[in-house]
Order: sequence, then structure tokens, then C-alpha cells
Amino acid sequence: MATMKSAQMNKGFPKEYETVIGLEVHVELATNTKIFCGCSTAFGGKPNSHTCPVCTGMPGTLPVLNKKVLEHAVAVGLATNCTITRYCKFDRKNYFYPDNPQNYQISQLYLPICRDGYVEIESGEGKKRIGIHEIHMEEDAGKLIHDEWEDCTLVDYNRSGVPLIEIVSEPDMRSAEEVIAYLDKLRLIIQYLGASDCKLQEGSMRADVNLSVREAGAAQYGTRTEMKNLNSFHAIARAIEGEKNRQIDLLEAGQAVVQETRRWDDLKGTSYAMRSKEDARDYRYFPDPDLVPVSIDDGFLEEIRSRQPEFRTEKMARYKAEYDIPDYDIEIITGSKHMADIFEATVALGGQPKKVSNWLMGETLRLLKEKEMDPEDIRFSPEHLASLIALAESRAVNSTVAKEIFERMFEEDVDPEKYVEERGLKMVSDEDALRKAVEEVIAANPKSVQDYRGGKERALGFLVGQTMKAMKGKADPAGVNRMLKDLL
Repeated sequence: MATMKSAQMNKGFPKEYETVIGLEVHVELATNTKIFCGCSTAFGGKPNSHTCPVCTGMPGTLPVLNKKVLEHAVAVGLATNCTITRYCKFDRKNYFYPDNPQNYQISQLYLPICRDGYVEIESGEGKKRIGIHEIHMEEDAGKLIHDEWEDCTLVDYNRSGVPLIEIVSEPDMRSAEEVIAYLDKLRLIIQYLGASDCKLQEGSMRADVNLSVREAGAAQYGTRTEMKNLNSFHAIARAIEGEKNRQIDLLEAGQAVVQETRRWDDLKGTSYAMRSKEDARDYRYFPDPDLVPVSIDDGFLEEIRSRQPEFRTEKMARYKAEYDIPDYDIEIITGSKHMADIFEATVALGGQPKKVSNWLMGETLRLLKEKEMDPEDIRFSPEHLASLIALAESRAVNSTVAKEIFERMFEEDVDPEKYVEERGLKMVSDEDALRKAVEEVIAANPKSVQDYRGGKERALGFLVGQTMKAMKGKADPAGVNRMLKDLL
């Protein structure tokens, strides 16, 4: 059991504290339309352009459940070892905020779609099961934009009605490391299912952290707080450490922890109270009278089960058996469903697994880091990657030109063969032309020739560079190197 010693002292004796953490993870589902109407769910767009009378809460409108939302929710439930509720209903959660157009949210309290599941994580403490209390379907609220210049707040309802699932864990996590491992496992499961892109920076995956501390060995939980405004794994880890230390400081000073919702400010590295923490009774839940109950039969459940993909754990085992690539490569490539798909499709087109892996692990990861992009944002096609690898392996282009082509391919998914043809980048294979260029370089650089013959290997590099310059980069450096050595 992970414990933590307070930096402060109580009557001269340090106490040990245990941190208890549960998460509420909201995931925007990958549907084209909203949960109860036909409006677009596309990210961005002009404010209030993806709206209609239903998702703006106009009186007299009637919601209709999007079947795709139910399919995604059940798929996630099956993948996280949940029991699927065969007869479930929607409820109204009543609260009054400007971004909530109906003054209630349609959610599920009494009969959530999934219950009693778990995922297995791996951390420094080893393998551990994290329980999932429930998964329920609900609609998202709108977005408030605070305009400090005009001193006003504007409301954008484009996000209102976007379908969500909320995954509520048991309070089974004891450290920031376990929380990140749990979130990463959920993210990969959901991405592999195609249920969401789970981009924290765009809000399609959001986590609220419920945290309390107690003396090590205590049976009762401490008073919990809920942390909001967490849009990256880094912010979540910092918020957990900050809130844990804040609560311990209060307890060491003999003060009580107040049950409340707090907002984390990652720039300042601190949190502040937003409001007192509500209980379910504060929301006055009651069954939604406009939505019929959902009844799931055996056929529907088996259809969703039959669509379950090969998840990361199984994929890693298969890669190890089928492809001769290092374990580290397997771990990185399978860490993104999109990258794994590109890898497999490129290999299927004839690419050698290790060559394909080298381009993904090398140039692809370098450019993703430079441009601060996620692997899911990769735009080049497997066909073009396979074509580039073939050009490089056949020595139709040298390594420098291959990297230049790849950068353009990464940006615009250009066709490598057309790119080479249009710009005349194909390597010169005429031995006579290469010999002539090498002889001219030797004749023009007697000092470097003398230095090389005198044992200075670096002089050869200069002569190779001069030859490549004379050939306008359209020669194989290894071939130039060999010919220079022969003629010298």
C-alpha cells in the first residue's frame, strides 16, 4: 500500500498518510451527430452554428436517442469487463448554469448502461485491478467564453448535446502514477474501439479527480474534494500532488477538509474552491419523461461483442510473434491505434517490418515532437510510406533526399514517386558520369588528396561532400565514397 509521510510534524512525530483517489472520466463519443438530435458534433465551427431547437432546450422539443451512442457505450462496457444493463433508462439531472440550455442534463442515475467492471493497470507497484463502478450515457453542456476585455461572458451551444459516456471508477487508486496508468489504459481501449479520439487538449476526454487522504491503516475514508479543469496527464499528476499536500497540511494544522469542488490552475500550480460539492439528492434526479427505456436483447449484445477489435495487449503479443522488431518499437507503435494501423498496412504492401518501424520510430516521432502533434494526427498514407521505403531501399534516392520527401509527405501526404519525378531527384546511376565528377573533384583538390594519402581520413569526407555538390545531391554517398577510395 502506497503511503506518504507528511513534511510537517504533529507533536514531534511524523504521521504517514494514504491518498485515496477515484476518477470520473468524461469521454466525447465519435458520432457524426449529437446524442438526441441531428446537429453536427464536429469540433470547432462558428459559435452556435451546430445547434437546433432540441440541443438549445426550446420548449416543446422531443429528444430521440442516437443508436450509435448506445453501441459505443456497450462496446466500452464490454471492453472494460462491465455487466451490461439490459433494461436501462435516462434521468434528468437538474442544475441551473448558463451553459445548460434546458436547466437540466439528460443523464443516467438509477439504471446506468454499464456496471461493476474493471481494467488492469501496471505501475511501479506491479499489476493492479481498478474497479469501474459504472458507465453511463449523457449529454454534454455548452461552453462559456469569458471575455475579459468586454467584461462579459458569452455562451457557445455547439457542444451542448454532444454525446458523452462518464466512466466512474471505484476509489482504488493511491498515487498519481496509478491514475495516469488507469487513464492511459482507458484511452487506448476507447481509441482501439474507435469510440472516441480521446484528445485531452480538445476536451474529448476529461477527468475529474476525487481525492481524500487518511492516516495509514485507517478504515474510514477522509473527506474528499473534486478537482476540475484538468486537460493533460501532466496537469492531472500535478493537481493530485498539490491537493494531497494541501489536505495533509490542513489535517496537520488541526483543521477540517471541506467537501467541495475545486478548480486547478496549472500555470500557478495551485487550486481554488469553486463551490460546495453536491450530492445526488441536490440534483433532484427523476426519470426523463420524453425518452423511452432502452431494452437490449441478446442479438444486439452479440453483434457488439463480435465487433470488438484486437486490443493493444493482444496486438503486442502478435507483433512479437510475427515481426522481427524490438520490444521497444512494439510498445511505441501499439501505443497509438492509428500508428499501429499505418504500420500493419505498410507491411502488408510489401514493406519490411523493421524498415517500416525505423521510419515510424525515427522521422515520424521526430516530426510529431517538433510540431507538438499526436500520433492520431498523422496524415500520410501507408501506400505513400511503402513507396518511399521502396525508393530508398532500391537506392533510387539517397537518404538525404528520402528524408526531404518524408517531410513533405508528413505535411501534405505527397506521392513520393511523383515528387521525385517532378523535381528530378532520382539518383544518377550512370557510372561514367559519376567517375567523371569524382575525377574532376580529385583534380581540383590536390591538398585534400595529399592529406588523405597522408593518413587524414577526414579529408575523404570533404571530397565526398564536393562530389555530392557536383552531382547536385543525386548520387549515393556510399557509392561516391567507394569510387573515391578506388581512384585514390
